[in-house]
Amino acid sequence: MANHSSAEKRIRQTVKRTAVNTARVSRIRTFVKKVEMAIAGGDKEAAKAAFVAAQPEMQRGVTRGVLHKNTVSRKLSRLSTRIKAL
Repeated sequence: MANHSSAEKRIRQTVKRTAVNTARVSRIRTFVKKVEMAIAGGDKEAAKAAFVAAQPEMQRGVTRGVLHKNTVSRKLSRLSTRIKAL
């Protein structure tokens, strides 16, 4: 347990930051699922539209520090390849 005020403040900040980051990652996953559902449905236009919506959301996760740059790059590349294969 925290023994001084700065440590207690740090705990409060961590709780808030964790909640924000969790929400951000959840939002990114939702966007990715929409793309994957469109791909599974075989609808190329819907998949493209969902991909265009998901791309900036994933990149924002990189700039905010919740996801690694290479991870997002890999996922976008793989989604793009799957859309092109439709």
